[in-house]
Amino acid sequence: MPSSGLILVVDDEPDIRRVVRAYLERDGFSVITAGDGAEALRLARQRRPNAVVLDLMLPDVHGWDVCRQLRAESQIPVLMLTARDDITDKVVGLQLGADDYVTKPFDIREVVARVHALLRRAASSDPDDGPLRVDGMTLDPGTRQVRRDGEAIELTKVQFDLLASLMQHPGRVFTREALVERIVDDDRPTLPRSIDSHIRNLRKRVEPVPSRPRYVLTVPGVGYRFAQPSGG
Repeated sequence: MPSSGLILVVDDEPDIRRVVRAYLERDGFSVITAGDGAEALRLARQRRPNAVVLDLMLPDVHGWDVCRQLRAESQIPVLMLTARDDITDKVVGLQLGADDYVTKPFDIREVVARVHALLRRAASSDPDDGPLRVDGMTLDPGTRQVRRDGEAIELTKVQFDLLASLMQHPGRVFTREALVERIVDDDRPTLPRSIDSHIRNLRKRVEPVPSRPRYVLTVPGVGYRFAQPSGG
């Protein structure tokens, strides 16, 4: 197997499977493909791929259900392929645990780049909760300290938990509902609509220029993500 890893490509259109496979293999990946959800789950369990490229519109099992089952069984990175401008697919897929998405029609080079990014993030995840470092921003879960370019930044509990959730997965898009599940406000319940307010306050603390965010980025119609590392 090539050193880059094994990728499972799931799409009911043979032409798409063929093109995605060809470009991934050209970049050093080993690729297996499935044309429906049942076959995708069977291959995922038998071959244990390093990542899955998953079309949501499948003929038997909806991609949402495939994603839900994959996430219930493992933390394998999932890149969704969605219909253009279909916000519902994006939101539901992300809520179910997908790591990223690309809209159809897509540039195949973007798909390959995003697969590389997913695998880099998976490889760099720190199981012992050590400090997170991304482009000058450092967050230490153990001491609950945050620094930007060496300068300490004071955050509330909610702001810290919000930043930690985003920094643990640079580039991954989180819906407001997904972020609500990751923060606990002892003073009042956190609602999805309040996430925007928390993000604004967080940007005032961590961004050099809050009106032009460098770290905490908005994904219109979906949610928020932390910027990917420079050059990655």
